[in-house]
Amino acid sequence: MQTNSDDMYDKFKDYDFADAKPVAKIPALAKLQAESGGKSRITMRVDNTILAAFKARAALTGGSYQNMMNEALKQFLQGKALEDIVRQTIQQELNPSR
Repeated sequence: MQTNSDDMYDKFKDYDFADAKPVAKIPALAKLQAESGGKSRITMRVDNTILAAFKARAALTGGSYQNMMNEALKQFLQGKALEDIVRQTIQQELNPSR
């Protein structure tokens, strides 16, 4: 089992980044990152049970629990609850012509 979900981990794991500067302190990189609309690193507190559940699901599927949590947050913002997704799936299965 891989200890890190980052595909580039093995390539750079032995590099010394002790003197590396954060992207925010290098204007050209900060601009590039802002334009790419990528992800932001944050720190937040999550209930232990929630974290354990996402990690368990990720272990079963071989995915990343962070990506799963991000997807769950996206669905929440779109107003999609689990019951809505289940209801939509059932309706599609019962009425395939719709």
